[in-house]
Amino acid sequence: MKLTITNLSKTYSNGLKALSNINMEISSGMFGLLGPNGAGKSSLMRTIATLQEADSGSILFGDIDVLRQKDEVRKILGYLPQDFGFYPKVSAVDMLNHFAILKGIANPKERKEVCEALLNQTNLFEARKRNIGDFSGGMRQRFGIAQALLGNPKLVIVDEPTAGLDPMERNRFHNLLSEIGSTVIVILSTHIVDDVRNLCSNMVIMNQGSILLSGKPAQTIEDMKGKIWMKLIDKEQLDELKMKHRVISTKVVEGKIQVHIFSDTQPDASFTIVNADLEDVYFATITN
Repeated sequence: MKLTITNLSKTYSNGLKALSNINMEISSGMFGLLGPNGAGKSSLMRTIATLQEADSGSILFGDIDVLRQKDEVRKILGYLPQDFGFYPKVSAVDMLNHFAILKGIANPKERKEVCEALLNQTNLFEARKRNIGDFSGGMRQRFGIAQALLGNPKLVIVDEPTAGLDPMERNRFHNLLSEIGSTVIVILSTHIVDDVRNLCSNMVIMNQGSILLSGKPAQTIEDMKGKIWMKLIDKEQLDELKMKHRVISTKVVEGKIQVHIFSDTQPDASFTIVNADLEDVYFATITN
């Protein structure tokens, strides 16, 4: 099944244009939705998840009209929002059982088997009797994925799932998402470039409600080859450099400012060419 979004737009009552003529097609596997905070990613995810209305456009998932057949969408949807609510004094197994009832798994024996299988898959079985309020951030996110996988969804949406996780938990979460994405569509909405680079075969970059770039991460990096130049400067030189060149990113390295510049040719002999990565693609796209 494919998810096809056509000419989707949304403006909030305060005049904020959250989505502007969004068009994309998503097939099975991991799909990255990359952009800064406020880019419109969450608005798009909430619209796909039937949590808000669009002003215009259409979303089709196979033969399902997402904007009109909301109940049909919810039957095959797994959703982990950015702010996942939970009851802190309820155990993981009891909370998951509650979500399973809401998902329509009525048979107690089947429900118990499903919950135990998902707790095993998310590496939470040994902690199943602990209160969720005692879980680490990474454990809570893995529990969020467990509830999103109830009912064998065909479409899974995860919104900023690794924000705030330590490197070990992020790696564990990456492995879990990769496993899930081998059989269904998983849309990963994030502002963390590494998440998309490590997991996604296709992506779009969004900003201010619009899609600025779409394609395969590896190909977008290849398209940037030979166009990223680096130089170490003193902080006092930065403003002057920005006036002369297209500076796409800066970071402090051993007390100096490391500057990356986008240019088809070497700006001058003091610049060194560097191998572009997805972070360069991202910064070059949103600062264009």
